[in-house]
Amino acid sequence: MKPPMADLDFDRAPFLVIWETTQACDLACVHCRAEARPERDPRELTTDEALKLLEEVRRFGRPLFVLTGGDPAKRPDTVEIIRHGARIGLRMGLTPSATPLLTPAFLGEVVDAGLSRLAMSLDGASARVHDDFRRVEGSFDLTWGALAEARRLDLSTQVNTTVTRRTVGDLARMADALAESGIALWSVFFLVPTGRGQESDLIDGDEHEAVFHQLAELAETMPFDIKTTAAPHYRRVLIQRQVAERRAGHRDAPPDPLTGGVGFSMADGMGRARGVNDGNGFLFVSHRGDLFPSGFLPLARGNVRTDDLVEVYRNDPLFRALRDPDRLGGKCGVCEYRTVCGGSRARAWAMTGDPLGAEPRCAHIPARWKRERGPIPLPVLGPPT
Repeated sequence: MKPPMADLDFDRAPFLVIWETTQACDLACVHCRAEARPERDPRELTTDEALKLLEEVRRFGRPLFVLTGGDPAKRPDTVEIIRHGARIGLRMGLTPSATPLLTPAFLGEVVDAGLSRLAMSLDGASARVHDDFRRVEGSFDLTWGALAEARRLDLSTQVNTTVTRRTVGDLARMADALAESGIALWSVFFLVPTGRGQESDLIDGDEHEAVFHQLAELAETMPFDIKTTAAPHYRRVLIQRQVAERRAGHRDAPPDPLTGGVGFSMADGMGRARGVNDGNGFLFVSHRGDLFPSGFLPLARGNVRTDDLVEVYRNDPLFRALRDPDRLGGKCGVCEYRTVCGGSRARAWAMTGDPLGAEPRCAHIPARWKRERGPIPLPVLGPPT
């Protein structure tokens, strides 16, 4: 059976719309894109503006609409907003923070309102690692409690994990712990140095590669789906592994998506069917209504209070460029995988100032790049000290 929206034209509509409901949050996470603070901004979208936003998004069809933050539980109208979105036919997701606001009563209300999936952040296999990352003691236990309560309520769940130098060593232990949790999806985020995220916390290109292979191996045995965020080059690694399996004579290995066959699918229970990237199948709305290609690529292209959201996504020059792999620069522009990967446009912008530049944390050297540039020179090492 074909996953929902598998044939969606990303030039016409996003697969995923994320609304930053507020930047207020009672955590103080070391990587926070939003640089969240305890109090709400009086310039946030009002309830009426939020309901209008949902109706504007519905013009795209039925994209997945996720309420994020900050912490959506800091807004008193979150349940009302979820109810309205579900009523008009949107698939509603929620990513609250693990704080005392996330009570069983609140979870029961969002389920009754029509929530499709709850996503919780977990950044370590132990309270020591996770709570240090989130900067609030007790967040680890509250996260697991919310996942258990959601399971009791028969609410689909996912876990979001951010890969940094602080957390990368915990991934295998986390996967083992999550195997018994009943989650549908493990969404593994790779740090983009924006907001509080620091470049010094980034793992390098070879370490990205190693984690991709680790995730691919885990995906073969874990009872949940695994996807990446801000790491589209994971798709390239999956393709390379598929090709290697076929060449090794494994007949059940799927055909190479670059040469035909069934095509490449990373479908999960929400219908995710192919690669989503910044501005390409993805639209982010800030707490003040600004429109961005993603939360990690904060280049505002309009505002819902003054601009047509659908028109901006479809026709804004930056959005259109982000959906055109022939506009990519550097080695991404000549890469044989650019149509299924494309590199993180957010990380390229954060580290080079060019949203169409080469992915700074990719170890792959395209064949054409090698032919045209010659051998990659080895680094010049200084004298031993």
